[in-house]
Amino acid sequence: MKPRAPAFSEAPLPLFAPDEAVPVAMAPGRLPSYLADHRARLRARFMEGGATALPDYEMLELVLFRAIPRQDVKPLARRLIDTFGDFGRVISAPPARLAEVTGVGAAVVQELKIVEAAAQRLARAKVMHRPVLSSWAALVDYCHTAMAHRETEQFRALYLDRKNVLIADEEQARGTVDHVPVYPREVIKRGLELNASALILVHNHPSGDPTPSEADIAMTAQIRMAGEIMGIVLHDHLIIGKSTELSFRAEGLL
Repeated sequence: MKPRAPAFSEAPLPLFAPDEAVPVAMAPGRLPSYLADHRARLRARFMEGGATALPDYEMLELVLFRAIPRQDVKPLARRLIDTFGDFGRVISAPPARLAEVTGVGAAVVQELKIVEAAAQRLARAKVMHRPVLSSWAALVDYCHTAMAHRETEQFRALYLDRKNVLIADEEQARGTVDHVPVYPREVIKRGLELNASALILVHNHPSGDPTPSEADIAMTAQIRMAGEIMGIVLHDHLIIGKSTELSFRAEGLL
């Protein structure tokens, strides 16, 4: 019989029932010295060397310290990395899938989702209300941060003003692992509401391969033609894979 992984108790949070955490036989308010020393060393290495000084599982430990303040979180960090692959995939995993991992409760899910939201907000701040052409690399980074690790397809439209400044980033649709419904009329209608002069389409391929399908190409052509009629230029369509992206314009598809 396969031995069960050790259970992890979580810090009580106001949003959750106080009896969610399993009682642990430790002195109140104190960490065992070996855990306190380990956490102190890990935090010091991070402050001295930054994220590059730590492997993914140790970065994950730092996040888990807050959710599980009085236990060794290294086994859980390694279990999460083994399950999802890397730090980025862990923090962007759906809450329901995270909750399937032994030792993960609501407090852990909340901490991971806070980190994910912070990363996306930081990346978004680098591109919103800025000229797209002068911040293209930051725009691509933002798209990867927001979409590369999703398990289902998501379609976004980035709307630009006359100076090619990004004025809106909006999710238009969500789909399945290999399809997302897109309605060209709604994409252009929203552009008119925003008084946009141009737009960039972005969607992800959960398979990791950004090669466009025939449906991707046909949908892009429909939006381009509809935009031309209404005076909205389609600058590009980006397909985001796990570690790379494809530009329709760079590939000669626009």
